[in-house]
Amino acid sequence: MKTNAITKNYFNPISFTVLVVLSGINVALFALKIIPLGFFLGGMVASVLLASTLQIADQWEKAVVLRLGKFTGLKGPGIFFIIPIVDQIIDYIDQRIRVIDFKAEQTLTKDTVPVNVVAVLYWTVWDVEKAALEVQDYTSAIEYIGQTGLRDIIGKHELSDLLQDREKIASDLQTVLDENTNPWGITCQSVGIKDIAIPQGLADAMSKEAQAERERRARVILGTAEAEISEKFAKASERYINNPVALQLRAMNLIGEGLKEKGSMIIVPSSALDSMNLGVIGGLASLAKNSTLEG
Repeated sequence: MKTNAITKNYFNPISFTVLVVLSGINVALFALKIIPLGFFLGGMVASVLLASTLQIADQWEKAVVLRLGKFTGLKGPGIFFIIPIVDQIIDYIDQRIRVIDFKAEQTLTKDTVPVNVVAVLYWTVWDVEKAALEVQDYTSAIEYIGQTGLRDIIGKHELSDLLQDREKIASDLQTVLDENTNPWGITCQSVGIKDIAIPQGLADAMSKEAQAERERRARVILGTAEAEISEKFAKASERYINNPVALQLRAMNLIGEGLKEKGSMIIVPSSALDSMNLGVIGGLASLAKNSTLEG
């Protein structure tokens, strides 16, 4: 699992500067033998305590302060003061939007298909006090809740639902996360399904199935077209039955279209020529074609 959790740098430049200045003054006074050793040691301890009272928090975070083990409040952003030894800063909590991803590997769907699903979660801490006091490691807790919830949701849906309704799966997962994280002062702003991986053998089978379905549809469309064409021909034949002149003209048009192509040859049964009175026309067309080739 990858996170973008930011590790707080506890180095305080203000406290360090104060400590350096006070320690320098004590060392200088001791070197000049103005103060005895006991006062020098006491001054060093006082310098350390005084410097530790000054703390700083960044603009996007809050410092959680305990006094003698009890929660006293939140400090920051900016410079704030604490009582040395008595007060303790247990954590600096980042209130910016964070992102984590988690996986559900080899999880069985409702139709017993093993899948690997990767989800991405955007979340933020809206109540620092609850996040600090209610759960020890909220980042890890969110990851485990997300992973467990994702596995449960996958087990309740078939593979086709996972592939087609990613938004619904993400919405159901966000609901599960909100129910668990809201008491901690944490809000899951959005969840997205990043990737769904299925076994290669199953992917190949699904590809073949899709190809077969496309071929089936193509054949159905072709058959429908043939049926429509036959209907048109049937209607056309009704017009030609009682109108032999129209049939003869149509035949002449077909022969003329065929002779337009270079090197084309038309074979027509003699019975068809006799029935349509095209014997003379066919001979003339053949003679014209031979004359063209000889020329």
